[in-house]
Amino acid sequence: MAMAGHGCGRRLAAALCLVVAAANVASARFVVEKNSVKVLSPRSLRGRHEAAIANYGVPDYGGTLTGVVMYPADAKLANGCKPFGKTEFRSRSRRPVVLLVDRGGCYFALKTWHAQLAGAAAVLVADSADEPLLTMDSPEEETPDMAFLSNITVPSALVRKPFGDALRAAASKEGGDEVVVRLDWRESMPHPDERVEYEFWTNSNDECGPRCDEQAAFVGAFRGHAQLLEKGGYALFTPHYITWFCPEAFLETKQCKAQCINRGRYCAPDPEGDLGAGYDGRDVVLENLRQLCVHRVANARNASWLWWDYVADYHLRCSMTGNHYTRRCAEDVAKSLGECAVVAGLPFFRSASSSSSPRRR
Repeated sequence: MAMAGHGCGRRLAAALCLVVAAANVASARFVVEKNSVKVLSPRSLRGRHEAAIANYGVPDYGGTLTGVVMYPADAKLANGCKPFGKTEFRSRSRRPVVLLVDRGGCYFALKTWHAQLAGAAAVLVADSADEPLLTMDSPEEETPDMAFLSNITVPSALVRKPFGDALRAAASKEGGDEVVVRLDWRESMPHPDERVEYEFWTNSNDECGPRCDEQAAFVGAFRGHAQLLEKGGYALFTPHYITWFCPEAFLETKQCKAQCINRGRYCAPDPEGDLGAGYDGRDVVLENLRQLCVHRVANARNASWLWWDYVADYHLRCSMTGNHYTRRCAEDVAKSLGECAVVAGLPFFRSASSSSSPRRR
């Protein structure tokens, strides 16, 4: 697809090459989407805290929810991994219930589903380690017992350990005041001008089952509409890729080395769930980074719609099952984009004999 102008330009390409290749800049593109949690009472806990919005459920973007934090009285149910049975959480003041559960033991999404069935209007997951916020993702393999995923309608978010500990202590206090919080998603929305601005959370992995197939189908179906809206100046989108980091204590483990780059700062799960076969999680992270690179270069030239061409073509031409999920294939796809083939000269696209062959062991 042609772009206006006289080629992509060596000076611009060189500058963007250095910018995108720098890990500290790339980190700004791996985003944890956040909302705020404001404690209204008791007075001793008043304040505003950040929470990481989950990649499932239905956040109330642009809105707020004021509710009472409750914590399961039964320690065996505190992590939300088992159904709460006949228990239905209700606050004394009849405000909506924001159920607090502990991290660990099962999928984040399962905790939210059990809480929703027990009457919760929203869910907060208290982190078990004092670490930066991360995005809670849903299971990649949507097996029959995961059918509940599409039925999750309540919002959920992860809060840091110190805040979670404080909420737990206050909510568990016998006869204490209700812990009233306001969840605020208004600042989570892009600040639009005349355009509609939206974000697309995605992943280059094509071996995560039905979920990956649905995402690829969506890209193919929405691609033309998205490009028309962007070319007409009616919409502006930003792609995001879910990632997490490897704790420092595990940096030298086989798992971290296979699934992470930049000494554990950016990680993705092994596509096949087998560290001894096929592609590694680090291969997925690198391709995610290449796709972010394409968007940044194209967006700098007011042609962000080229990202849709690259992603759709990469999926068709560079599949893991065909042993083509490589940097060389990415370079070929980038070159096919016409005038913006300059992205093929970026560090993450240049072919090298040591890394251009499929990593299937």
